[in-house]
Amino acid sequence: MKQLIARSKFVLAIVIAVSWRPRLWGTAFRQMVLLAPKGWLTRTPFLPVPAPDYLAFRTLTQYGSDDHHPTSRDVVEYLMWCGEMRRLAQR
Repeated sequence: MKQLIARSKFVLAIVIAVSWRPRLWGTAFRQMVLLAPKGWLTRTPFLPVPAPDYLAFRTLTQYGSDDHHPTSRDVVEYLMWCGEMRRLAQR
């Protein structure tokens, strides 16, 4: 239950951080669709968040440890990077 609450708070923090940056809305939606596991609507917390093992892999490769928890700022920077990479790929 604690993990569910923590995960929901993390998602809320991301939503708030991204809501202040309209230029990231499209990128955030695109990444949400790409990373949401199939059947997310049938499992708690009923949020389209990436699978736990994907998040563990990403935190391990970014921070060197999978027990580090990314911040909403980290996610905003990731979304900015995704948007930039998409723009560069379209050139």
